[in-house]
Amino acid sequence: MATIPLELDGYTDLPPGRIANVVTYLEMLTPPPQGGAADETLSIRRIAEPKPDWYRDLYRRIGERWLWSSRLTVSDSALAAWLADDAVEILALCRGDAAIGLAELDLSIQGEVEIVTFGVVPEETGSGAARTFMNEVLRQAWKPGVARLWLHTCSFDHPAAIPFYRRAGFRPFKFAIEVLLDPRLSGHLPSEAAPHIPLIKPRNS
Repeated sequence: MATIPLELDGYTDLPPGRIANVVTYLEMLTPPPQGGAADETLSIRRIAEPKPDWYRDLYRRIGERWLWSSRLTVSDSALAAWLADDAVEILALCRGDAAIGLAELDLSIQGEVEIVTFGVVPEETGSGAARTFMNEVLRQAWKPGVARLWLHTCSFDHPAAIPFYRRAGFRPFKFAIEVLLDPRLSGHLPSEAAPHIPLIKPRNS
């Protein structure tokens, strides 16, 4: 893996094709109060060993505008193995028969649960669906023996993400800088994805 010096008190130029964003880590150390009345038009289903195509389709519908790409750049076999792991739980938020939300929980570390992925499709933003979904995800994540829940979001994400997680009971505890190849240049996402993030092509492309 290539590295470059990072200027901690100023700017660091990135190689062509690379993008960077600030990651905020948040955690919850005690279960929050139970949420309000659930939307009866919604249901939450645990999906056992979901097919990579199903997972990627929902992942893309939720995250394309925010440049989600980590699950798009791995092979089908690697993704299938991850999704089949006993320490991974996949929850889908459904309105009728249509999946409109996705949560991925990693229980591989004893006493902890990482919410690796959480989101709803753009059409449900502001509908209250995400709040209903998060209430249920938290209820299921706080299993006996769990002492900590954590997740991360980034500056590419919806501007309401951090306030949403804080209202749910999470508290920020760490920043990081993520540098990656722009998935719009690698072909994993279309060039029109995430228009709020400039697409800067290398000069020789």
